Amino acid sequence: QVQLVESGGGSVQAGGSLRLSCAASGPTFSSGTMAWFRQAPGKAREFTATISGPSGLTYYADSVKGRFTIARDNAKNTVYLQMNSLKLEDTAVYSCAATRGRGILLTEWAYAYWGQGTQVTVSS
Repeated sequence: QVQLVESGGGSVQAGGSLRLSCAASGPTFSSGTMAWFRQAPGKAREFTATISGPSGLTYYADSVKGRFTIARDNAKNTVYLQMNSLKLEDTAVYSCAATRGRGILLTEWAYAYWGQGTQVTVSS
């Protein structure tokens, strides 16, 4: 059974940084695509960043481009989200997602496996 467990969330002041981690247990996802989504209070879940399996190709939502970096360590079956220059509007529950599919996948429906999420709170 596949499990995704996020860690690294917390509270930070605007302009600060956090790094989220998502460890996958079970079969490896080294060739599949992994992603981060986020859901702010009262809003729908939205795509944040994704990284494909074999090629490591990445894609970001416009709102985080240039500030967030997604990376993966296939040996550890882990995906990371480095978040810099955090803004108040980055406050959300961040969830990682995985699929055995390949390529750049932007919709949540493309992902079969989800973590429970980790809270990120940015304050002024």
